[in-house]
Amino acid sequence: MITIRKAGERGHFDHGWLNTYHTFSFADYYDPAFMGFRTLRVINEDRVKAGGGFGTHGHRDMEIISYVLEGELAHRDSMGTGSVIRPGDVQRMSAGTGVMHSEMNPSQENGVHFLQIWIVPERRGIEPGYEQKTFPEGELRGRLRLVASPDGAAGSVTIHQDVNLYSALLAGESVAHSYAPQRYGWVQVTRGDVEVNGLKLSAGDGAAISDENAVTISGSGEVLLFDLN
Repeated sequence: MITIRKAGERGHFDHGWLNTYHTFSFADYYDPAFMGFRTLRVINEDRVKAGGGFGTHGHRDMEIISYVLEGELAHRDSMGTGSVIRPGDVQRMSAGTGVMHSEMNPSQENGVHFLQIWIVPERRGIEPGYEQKTFPEGELRGRLRLVASPDGAAGSVTIHQDVNLYSALLAGESVAHSYAPQRYGWVQVTRGDVEVNGLKLSAGDGAAISDENAVTISGSGEVLLFDLN
């Protein structure tokens, strides 16, 4: 079964400096029908204006993935990490026992467009950690490239949960992914238009996948695919 979550049905807030869409309940957006999917808790699509951003704030017991689509995102945290995240980068921060951090747009001219993804960790109270890796565009074209996994396979970032996350850039190609029994999936379209097992999805749309042996994604765009327990 594939259940589509249309982009226009998401929670939406325009704060001036931040234009944000929430696939699942988050902050002031609450919908009991969309509290997450399996261990996938948050998918926020954020556009932050030049010079804006999220000042220092805290998190606990969550695996947080940042995926930049356009622009740059400057990260600072209480672990001493300082970095800039750009398109092609995948950042993983394990909040664990507690971490303070900020995410700012360092540009004074251009906005930044990115996804923030939260995954519930396999256990509470893990040691906070940070990891960031770059995946060249050529590795994503016409294929599902593993970018996050529980064991860091194929050079992916390591997350503390039994979740595999893939990214793909499609220009008319098709890619397929098989799901083992008792596994679930989520497809998030970040750009363009695709079909998932013949169902049409556009930028911002998501799809929950249950009781499917496999999915085929075709079209032209960018997608994230989750394989969840």
